[in-house]
Amino acid sequence: MLTPFKLLKIVQNPDGSLTRQSLFPSVSITDEESTSSNTSQLAFFKDIPLNPQNKTFIRLYRPPTPPPSTNHKLPLLIHFHGGGFILFSATSRPFHDACSLKAVKLPAVVLSLEYRLAPEHRLPAAYDDAVETIMWVRDQAMDVNGCDPRLKEYVDFSKCFLIGSSAGGNMVFHAALRALDIDTSPVKIIGLIMNQPYFSGVERTESEKRFVNDRILPLPANDLMWSLALPEGADRDHEFCNPMAADGFLKEKMGRLTRCLVTGHGGDPLIDKQRELVKVLEARGVDVVAEFAEGGCHGIEIFDPLKAEALVKSIKDFVDTCCRCVNSESAAAKSTL
Repeated sequence: MLTPFKLLKIVQNPDGSLTRQSLFPSVSITDEESTSSNTSQLAFFKDIPLNPQNKTFIRLYRPPTPPPSTNHKLPLLIHFHGGGFILFSATSRPFHDACSLKAVKLPAVVLSLEYRLAPEHRLPAAYDDAVETIMWVRDQAMDVNGCDPRLKEYVDFSKCFLIGSSAGGNMVFHAALRALDIDTSPVKIIGLIMNQPYFSGVERTESEKRFVNDRILPLPANDLMWSLALPEGADRDHEFCNPMAADGFLKEKMGRLTRCLVTGHGGDPLIDKQRELVKVLEARGVDVVAEFAEGGCHGIEIFDPLKAEALVKSIKDFVDTCCRCVNSESAAAKSTL
């Protein structure tokens, strides 16, 4: 049986850093060149520096056709990739292709964050990078030091979403909580999309025990990733990992979150925690669309094109619904003037 280190293809160095053997190829940037993904219409993409000191950047994807008019600009999706906070990149082929596909199929402009990984940069570093991305988008919307011309041409900043899978879904949750304390105007985050969000806890859930030797995310590998990602000395009941067990203040704050889409699969060891998250959010009055399918596995959309297609449809339906609500609210506000 593979050890967790071998399964994850990582080696821990004497200084605590990791040597990572890439599980997925990386897609390099050629500015304004189309991607080599399998979509019939390809998104264009380019990389934009975020924080050179932290070596973070944003990969921007836009559909090939501009919006028909300034009254029909596109929603903006801020994307966080998965990998247990310790693996992968915004440039990793599965995440790159998924962002390109969403840009074309929704359509939308997608910003995918290259954030700092643990254990070299333990949490909350990734959350800090996520919030810095939101602030960068706000500065773009305010035209601070000039807005990127593609964003100005394509994006409706009143229709922004945070989106992520696995650890990226966890980042959506925590970045959204932090954004509640920030004036993001004129940017409005109107939806949170968490696909198989990555949460756990000290006490094992029934699904974790049932899938202890899961082929994608066995429990020892899950525990290892959390031990490398959480702050030194923290256990899995830390609020970064198990916000459902947090104090009343954090739970009160959860009630202020915007609409959420939470998706999952019954064959995922994390499914019970994802269901628990939905219950906690709903109990605090959050508008939650929960879509849990039978079977499957963690990260199934990477391996199964049909599941990937179904996920994109769910995301499109959610984004369209949220945008219609904004349009209706805006029209109602104007009618009262």
